[in-house]
Amino acid sequence: MKITVWNENRHEKQNPEVASIYPDGIHGTIAAFLRESGFDTRTATLDEPEHGLTDEVLADTDVLVWWEHKVHEEVNEQIAEKVKERVLEGMGLVVLHSSHFSKVFKKLMGTSCDLKWREADDKERLWVVDPAHPITEGIGEYIELEKEEMYGEHFDIPAPDELIFVSWFEGGEVFRSGATFKRGRGRIFLFPARS
Repeated sequence: MKITVWNENRHEKQNPEVASIYPDGIHGTIAAFLRESGFDTRTATLDEPEHGLTDEVLADTDVLVWWEHKVHEEVNEQIAEKVKERVLEGMGLVVLHSSHFSKVFKKLMGTSCDLKWREADDKERLWVVDPAHPITEGIGEYIELEKEEMYGEHFDIPAPDELIFVSWFEGGEVFRSGATFKRGRGRIFLFPARS
């Protein structure tokens, strides 16, 4: 499997604390883990020509991991459309962090993808609601994160094909925090919020 990890790569350049945690960028950290797991992995970032997603790179990608946070408007419309078309042709897409609000994901969902959000250091418990799904292999009943920002309902996405995780936050909010979608011949896994 050939994987491309895409990242806007802005936090690492602008925030010294983030740079100290991710010296090779968030994309580099994700890619290193995937390489160690035996996957053929490359990276691409927003500031590269064509955002690093040339026709050749996309044609040679089985799964695209997309990490975006705050520069959604800077993603070129034509590149977002090319990524959408590759998903429809059969490329997989893993949507992380605030990528639920990316041009790519919104094009594939056909909705605003808006949600409730609150800056917080809440405990989050991600309940596994589909323990038979391969994504949850090796996970118990839940994953617990001690400090996390809050994402909550209503989340303006279509009904997922599979709901895998539902989050609960200390403030009482709940959130569909792990879901799959089929679009054309492609499959999408949405796993927002976690940084």
